[in-house]
Amino acid sequence: MSGLAIDVATLRSDSERVELETDATDLGLEPDAWRDRVRGVFQVEKLGEKLSIRGSVETTATLECARCLRDFQYPVRVPLEVLAERSGRARDADEAQLEREHDLVFFNGRQVDMGDAARQALLVEVPMTPRCREDCRGLCPICGTDRNETPCACSAGST
Repeated sequence: MSGLAIDVATLRSDSERVELETDATDLGLEPDAWRDRVRGVFQVEKLGEKLSIRGSVETTATLECARCLRDFQYPVRVPLEVLAERSGRARDADEAQLEREHDLVFFNGRQVDMGDAARQALLVEVPMTPRCREDCRGLCPICGTDRNETPCACSAGST
């Protein structure tokens, strides 16, 4: 269980707001890139044996700019919506397939672990070619000067 596990037994009503926080490493995220804690805020609604969980997770990732190679902080806030159902009604293989194909999580009747869903949602939000800022000028391909700091004297630096 991750630190983003919702304890169903402690929910006092059919609809309740739950706030959880955990270390990024607890979700299997790389500690060098995910230094801040991950915070989840969820609205949990009981629907008989099922739970509807809507909310968001947020943290800050440390990324390397694809243009100038500097590290920068990238705030990530992503919505998360999960339908949870008590396990035991289907075979384990069927449950695993349903979890993969749909935003469906099976739980043991006591706790719903939001860790995997949060991890996947955060990783999807990270850009493939991160930039420290939209107008980053990057490094000169000839002399390596950071063109954000100073213009370079070589011919490629003027373009």
